[in-house]
Amino acid sequence: MLRVEDINVYYGAIHAIKGISLDVPDGEIVALIGSNGAGKSTTLRTISGLMKPKTGKIIYEGNDIAGVPAHKIVGMGLCQVPEGRHVFANMTVLENLELGAYLRKDKEGIAKDMQDVFEKFPRLLERKEQIAGTLSGGEQQMLAMGRALMSRPKLLLLDEPSMGLAPLLVKEIFNIIKEINAGGTTILLVEQNANMALSIADKAYVLETGRITLSGTAQELASSEEVRKAYLGG
Repeated sequence: MLRVEDINVYYGAIHAIKGISLDVPDGEIVALIGSNGAGKSTTLRTISGLMKPKTGKIIYEGNDIAGVPAHKIVGMGLCQVPEGRHVFANMTVLENLELGAYLRKDKEGIAKDMQDVFEKFPRLLERKEQIAGTLSGGEQQMLAMGRALMSRPKLLLLDEPSMGLAPLLVKEIFNIIKEINAGGTTILLVEQNANMALSIADKAYVLETGRITLSGTAQELASSEEVRKAYLGG
């Protein structure tokens, strides 16, 4: 579904992404793990059109989308849940979810997807008239994911969904990620919690200072001594 080929991305003079390539097969969960500052978020921002690679290709469903504006990429079915959630803080939960569907015209489909989001995240239904900025961190993460689902994505990019959440909530969020994938959505997951990411992924890549240093099935990486030492606490 997605193939990133040898992309190089710069912030001014800083070479942030150094010729990385990765594949996200249709229907799978692919994890991108690595420490802070490795370039994981930059990779997602480049795929979703928020940044432009200097060189390289981003092939999504057969089309090179490198340099295509972000809103057009959303319209093609590729949607990102950003790091730090970025909900519209002064709007209600319901208004945030409605904004997720702003490119769509199918009223019945939107109503059905809204129903699905409330089934996946019952807490959002309880709080649908509440101002999003007053929600807890976990609830805001659920809202950011629900808002992305309202665009009916084929490929969902998740940037650090567990960041700052209590362990119990992390488990809940990861169960929902598995559920979203089981419903037919392909997922590219960026996550510092390597244990959790590898427990649900089919395939994974390790990113270090802008380069991919290891790749394989999630199982292979989880049992690799190198990965265990660096990311899985021994």
